[in-house]
Amino acid sequence: MSLVTALVYRRRHRLLGRLVQEALALYGMEVPAVCEIGPGLTVFHRGFGTVLHPYTTLGTGVTLYNGVTIGRADPWVPQELSPMRRVVVEDGAVLCAGAKVVCKEGVLTVGAGTIVGANAVLTRSTGPGEVWAGVPARRVGMREGLREGYAPPVRA
Repeated sequence: MSLVTALVYRRRHRLLGRLVQEALALYGMEVPAVCEIGPGLTVFHRGFGTVLHPYTTLGTGVTLYNGVTIGRADPWVPQELSPMRRVVVEDGAVLCAGAKVVCKEGVLTVGAGTIVGANAVLTRSTGPGEVWAGVPARRVGMREGLREGYAPPVRA
């Protein structure tokens, strides 16, 4: 487990939480304590420039590259008035460098095993095992070798 990943998991620590948040900020990562993150998170390139919205859930074995942003499509609206509820990134999803996942309303779900390509801007939910790319992102293919009920291995 990398130092950055270890810090992400310790951001809720009762005594060290604030210090951990500041250490993550030095790496250019913003991961609020209220984000729900499953086991096996992999963060490449120290996650430099990665920002997660507080209403984000990451499943098991999610991979994040640098520059990933998960947030709202209406940041000018006060949070309590926004129709956006949550972004859920399911098990085994990969968000490549510079990928943006922005939710307009309700819950946006990135399906299990889905890949969101580099610099793609995803504004809608995906199915499992899909490959999305472009601005705005559209489905460009399916992942090879993924089976129904895919559960990625948990890295220790």
